[in-house]
Amino acid sequence: MNQSLLDLLKKVDTPTVCNAIEVAQGKRGFNDITRGTMLCSDPDAGAMVGYARTAMIAAVNPPTEAPEVIRKRRMDYYRHMATGIGPAVTVVEDLDYPDCIGAYWGEINTTVHKGFGICGALTNGVMRDLGDLPDNFPVVAGSIGPSHGFVHVREIGTPVSIFGLAIQNGDLVHADRHGALVIPPEVVDELEQAIIKLLETERLILDPARASGFDFDAFEKAWAAFEASRT
Repeated sequence: MNQSLLDLLKKVDTPTVCNAIEVAQGKRGFNDITRGTMLCSDPDAGAMVGYARTAMIAAVNPPTEAPEVIRKRRMDYYRHMATGIGPAVTVVEDLDYPDCIGAYWGEINTTVHKGFGICGALTNGVMRDLGDLPDNFPVVAGSIGPSHGFVHVREIGTPVSIFGLAIQNGDLVHADRHGALVIPPEVVDELEQAIIKLLETERLILDPARASGFDFDAFEKAWAAFEASRT
C-alpha cells in the first residue's frame, strides 16, 4: 500500500471502500465485511486503516493458568502490538461473545496502543471510559460496559472473527462507525483509481439531486449518465 492510497483510504468511509472493491473486482457481492450493528467510540473520527495485529481475550471467568503464564502472555501481547509493519489496527476477538463483560478498551489500554503508533481498535468485545479515550484512536466495538471483569489474553497473532468477519494477522483492514472490512490483496494496486472512479460516478447523481429545481426529468437524465458511466 503506497502513501497516496493510504491517504485516500483515511478520507473515505468504509461503505465507499466496500463499493470501490466491487468496482475493482468488476462484480457485486463483496463479502469480507462485518455483520450487524457495531458501536464507535468516536463516530465523527475518520476511518482506521492498517494491517491487523490480532489477539484473543476472555473475561467472564478467571484464568485457570498460573499467574506467571498470564503475565508473560500479556507482555508478549504488548510486544506483538508494539512491533511489526505499519500502519496497524489492533483486532481483538473476545471469546465470551455474545456475553462479553470485560471492557478491555478503556482509557489506559487505548492510550498505550496509540502510543505504540496503532491507529485504532476493532473488537467484538467491550469498551468503556467514553469521553476519556485519546483523540484520533477510534474503537469500533460490540458493546459498552463498566467492568473489566477477569480480562486476560488467550491467544496472540491467530486468526480471529469479528461480527462474522474472518481476519488474519496482517490483513489490511478498513473500519469506521459502519463496521469493518478486509481489503483483498489482489485489488490493492487498483483500489485508488477504483475509489476515484466511484466518487466521480456518484457525483453524476448527487450533484443534480442537490441542485435547485431537481425533478424527475433531471433525475432521469442524471440516471442515464450514471448508467452510461458504469458500462
